[in-house]
Amino acid sequence: MIEDTHRALREALGAYLSGQLTDPEREQIDAHLAGCAPCRDELTALSTVAQRLSTADPDQFGAPAPAPPPELADAVLARVRAERRRRAPVWALPVTSAAAAAVLGIALGWQLHPDPPAVPLENVTVQATGQPIQAAAQLVPHTWGVEIKLTGSGFEPGRTYRVMITGPGDQRVPAGEFIGTGPAEMRCNLNSSILRTNATGFQVIDADDQVVLTSRF
Repeated sequence: MIEDTHRALREALGAYLSGQLTDPEREQIDAHLAGCAPCRDELTALSTVAQRLSTADPDQFGAPAPAPPPELADAVLARVRAERRRRAPVWALPVTSAAAAAVLGIALGWQLHPDPPAVPLENVTVQATGQPIQAAAQLVPHTWGVEIKLTGSGFEPGRTYRVMITGPGDQRVPAGEFIGTGPAEMRCNLNSSILRTNATGFQVIDADDQVVLTSRF
Protein backbone atom coordinates (compact mmCIF):
# COMPACT_ATOMS: atom_id res chain seq x y z
CA MET A 1 0.00 0.00 0.00
CA ILE A 2 1.34 3.23 -0.99
CA GLU A 3 1.81 5.90 1.68
CA ASP A 4 -0.94 8.22 0.40
CA THR A 5 -3.55 5.45 0.60
CA HIS A 6 -2.41 4.56 4.13
CA ARG A 7 -2.69 8.19 5.27
CA ALA A 8 -6.16 8.55 3.74
CA LEU A 9 -7.44 5.46 5.51
CA ARG A 10 -5.93 6.57 8.79
CA GLU A 11 -7.57 9.98 8.52
CA ALA A 12 -10.91 8.24 8.00
CA LEU A 13 -10.73 6.44 11.33
CA GLY A 14 -12.75 9.16 13.05
CA ALA A 15 -15.59 8.84 10.59
CA TYR A 16 -15.26 5.09 10.83
CA LEU A 17 -15.63 5.20 14.57
CA SER A 18 -18.66 7.50 14.44
CA GLY A 19 -20.42 5.38 11.81
CA GLN A 20 -20.36 7.97 9.08
CA LEU A 21 -18.86 5.74 6.36
CA THR A 22 -20.60 3.77 3.70
CA ASP A 23 -20.43 0.01 3.75
CA PRO A 24 -17.76 -0.20 1.02
CA GLU A 25 -15.67 2.41 2.86
CA ARG A 26 -16.06 0.56 6.18
CA GLU A 27 -15.08 -2.72 4.56
CA GLN A 28 -11.97 -1.13 3.09
CA ILE A 29 -10.92 0.14 6.52
CA ASP A 30 -11.67 -3.19 8.16
CA ALA A 31 -9.37 -4.84 5.68
CA HIS A 32 -6.67 -2.29 6.36
CA LEU A 33 -6.96 -2.59 10.15
CA ALA A 34 -6.50 -6.30 9.92
CA GLY A 35 -2.98 -5.84 8.65
CA CYS A 36 -1.92 -2.46 10.16
CA ALA A 37 -1.02 -2.38 13.86
CA PRO A 38 -0.37 1.42 14.00
CA CYS A 39 -3.85 2.16 12.69
CA ARG A 40 -5.38 -0.23 15.21
CA ASP A 41 -3.58 1.64 18.01
CA GLU A 42 -4.84 4.90 16.55
CA LEU A 43 -8.36 3.56 16.50
CA THR A 44 -8.07 2.48 20.16
CA ALA A 45 -6.94 5.98 21.21
CA LEU A 46 -9.76 7.56 19.23
CA SER A 47 -12.24 5.22 20.83
CA THR A 48 -11.21 6.41 24.31
CA VAL A 49 -11.67 10.05 23.35
CA ALA A 50 -15.00 9.33 21.67
CA GLN A 51 -16.22 7.56 24.78
CA ARG A 52 -15.38 10.58 26.98
CA LEU A 53 -16.98 13.00 24.55
CA SER A 54 -20.17 10.96 24.56
CA THR A 55 -20.62 11.78 28.28
CA ALA A 56 -20.22 15.55 27.81
CA ASP A 57 -23.27 17.89 27.96
CA PRO A 58 -23.60 19.73 24.62
CA ASP A 59 -25.59 22.49 26.31
CA GLN A 60 -22.49 23.51 28.28
CA PHE A 61 -20.45 24.14 25.16
CA GLY A 62 -20.16 27.83 24.38
CA ALA A 63 -21.65 28.89 27.74
CA PRO A 64 -20.27 32.24 28.99
CA ALA A 65 -17.57 32.17 31.61
CA PRO A 66 -18.96 32.53 35.11
CA ALA A 67 -18.87 36.14 36.35
CA PRO A 68 -17.11 36.91 39.65
CA PRO A 69 -19.43 37.49 42.57
CA PRO A 70 -20.39 41.19 42.93
CA GLU A 71 -19.06 41.35 46.48
CA LEU A 72 -15.55 40.35 45.36
CA ALA A 73 -14.48 43.94 44.47
CA ASP A 74 -15.70 45.29 47.82
CA ALA A 75 -13.88 42.53 49.67
CA VAL A 76 -10.62 43.31 47.86
CA LEU A 77 -10.88 47.06 48.60
CA ALA A 78 -11.69 46.38 52.25
CA ARG A 79 -8.63 44.17 52.49
CA VAL A 80 -6.43 46.90 50.99
CA ARG A 81 -7.76 49.51 53.44
CA ALA A 82 -7.23 47.17 56.36
CA GLU A 83 -3.66 46.55 55.24
CA ARG A 84 -2.99 50.29 55.06
CA ARG A 85 -4.39 50.82 58.56
CA ARG A 86 -2.31 47.94 59.85
CA ARG A 87 0.85 49.49 58.42
CA ALA A 88 0.03 53.06 59.52
CA PRO A 89 1.52 52.79 63.03
CA VAL A 90 4.89 51.74 61.57
CA TRP A 91 5.53 55.23 60.25
CA ALA A 92 2.97 57.24 62.19
CA LEU A 93 4.58 56.48 65.53
CA PRO A 94 8.06 57.77 64.60
CA VAL A 95 6.55 60.88 63.03
CA THR A 96 4.46 61.54 66.10
CA SER A 97 7.43 60.94 68.34
CA ALA A 98 9.62 63.20 66.23
CA ALA A 99 7.03 65.97 66.36
CA ALA A 100 6.68 65.60 70.12
CA ALA A 101 10.45 65.60 70.52
CA ALA A 102 10.72 68.73 68.41
CA VAL A 103 8.07 70.52 70.48
CA LEU A 104 9.74 69.36 73.69
CA GLY A 105 13.13 70.47 72.39
CA ILE A 106 11.79 73.89 71.50
CA ALA A 107 10.16 74.22 74.91
CA LEU A 108 13.32 73.16 76.75
CA GLY A 109 15.46 75.34 74.53
CA TRP A 110 13.24 78.30 75.29
CA GLN A 111 13.43 77.60 79.01
CA LEU A 112 17.16 76.90 79.09
CA HIS A 113 18.47 79.39 76.55
CA PRO A 114 20.74 81.99 78.10
CA ASP A 115 19.30 85.43 78.50
CA PRO A 116 20.67 87.87 75.94
CA PRO A 117 23.22 90.25 77.36
CA ALA A 118 21.76 93.51 78.53
CA VAL A 119 22.38 96.49 76.30
CA PRO A 120 24.97 98.67 78.01
CA LEU A 121 23.06 101.94 78.16
CA GLU A 122 24.93 105.03 79.28
CA ASN A 123 22.91 108.01 80.39
CA VAL A 124 24.32 111.25 79.00
CA THR A 125 23.40 114.80 79.81
CA VAL A 126 21.72 117.05 77.25
CA GLN A 127 21.20 120.82 77.15
CA ALA A 128 18.70 122.64 74.94
CA THR A 129 19.71 126.04 73.67
CA GLY A 130 16.15 127.25 73.40
CA GLN A 131 12.66 126.61 74.65
CA PRO A 132 10.44 124.63 74.53
CA ILE A 133 12.70 121.61 73.71
CA GLN A 134 12.76 118.94 76.41
CA ALA A 135 15.06 115.98 75.73
CA ALA A 136 16.92 113.03 77.26
CA ALA A 137 19.50 110.72 75.71
CA GLN A 138 21.30 107.48 76.28
CA LEU A 139 24.40 106.17 74.58
CA VAL A 140 25.07 102.58 73.46
CA PRO A 141 28.71 101.72 72.69
CA HIS A 142 29.01 99.27 69.81
CA THR A 143 32.03 97.66 68.20
CA TRP A 144 31.30 99.65 65.04
CA GLY A 145 30.62 103.04 66.74
CA VAL A 146 28.09 104.62 69.07
CA GLU A 147 24.31 104.75 69.08
CA ILE A 148 22.33 107.65 70.54
CA LYS A 149 18.81 106.95 71.81
CA LEU A 150 17.17 110.34 71.82
CA THR A 151 13.79 111.12 73.38
CA GLY A 152 12.36 114.61 73.25
CA SER A 153 9.55 117.01 72.51
CA GLY A 154 9.29 120.66 71.45
CA PHE A 155 11.08 120.20 68.14
CA GLU A 156 9.23 122.23 65.53
CA PRO A 157 6.77 119.88 63.80
CA GLY A 158 7.68 118.91 60.26
CA ARG A 159 11.10 120.45 60.46
CA THR A 160 14.24 118.39 59.77
CA TYR A 161 16.96 118.16 62.41
CA ARG A 162 20.46 116.73 61.92
CA VAL A 163 22.47 114.95 64.61
CA MET A 164 26.26 115.14 64.58
CA ILE A 165 28.57 113.14 66.86
CA THR A 166 31.62 115.04 67.96
CA GLY A 167 35.01 113.40 68.22
CA PRO A 168 38.63 114.35 68.78
CA GLY A 169 39.51 117.89 67.68
CA ASP A 170 35.79 118.80 67.47
CA GLN A 171 35.42 116.48 64.52
CA ARG A 172 31.74 116.05 63.68
CA VAL A 173 30.36 112.91 62.05
CA PRO A 174 26.73 112.63 60.86
CA ALA A 175 24.57 110.28 62.93
CA GLY A 176 21.25 110.73 61.12
CA GLU A 177 18.22 113.03 60.96
CA PHE A 178 14.72 113.22 62.39
CA ILE A 179 11.52 115.21 61.86
CA GLY A 180 10.22 117.41 64.65
CA THR A 181 6.90 116.36 66.19
CA GLY A 182 6.08 119.48 68.21
CA PRO A 183 4.74 118.79 71.71
CA ALA A 184 4.38 115.06 70.92
CA GLU A 185 7.16 112.85 72.24
CA MET A 186 9.71 111.88 69.63
CA ARG A 187 11.93 108.77 69.93
CA CYS A 188 14.73 107.91 67.53
CA ASN A 189 18.00 105.96 67.39
CA LEU A 190 20.96 107.65 65.75
CA ASN A 191 24.13 105.83 64.75
CA SER A 192 27.66 106.99 64.13
CA SER A 193 30.90 105.25 63.15
CA ILE A 194 32.85 107.07 65.86
CA LEU A 195 33.90 104.62 68.55
CA ARG A 196 32.95 105.33 72.14
CA THR A 197 36.55 105.95 73.12
CA ASN A 198 36.69 108.81 70.62
CA ALA A 199 33.15 110.22 70.98
CA THR A 200 32.91 113.30 73.21
CA GLY A 201 29.30 114.40 72.62
CA PHE A 202 26.65 115.22 70.02
CA GLN A 203 24.73 118.18 68.65
CA VAL A 204 21.24 118.58 67.19
CA ILE A 205 21.19 121.15 64.39
CA ASP A 206 18.08 122.60 62.77
CA ALA A 207 17.46 123.48 59.12
CA ASP A 208 18.97 126.95 59.69
CA ASP A 209 22.20 125.28 60.80
CA GLN A 210 21.58 126.42 64.35
CA VAL A 211 22.50 124.11 67.25
CA VAL A 212 19.35 123.53 69.31
CA LEU A 213 20.62 120.72 71.57
CA THR A 214 24.04 119.67 72.81
CA SER A 215 25.46 116.85 74.88
CA ARG A 216 28.92 116.31 76.36
CA PHE A 217 30.01 112.83 77.35
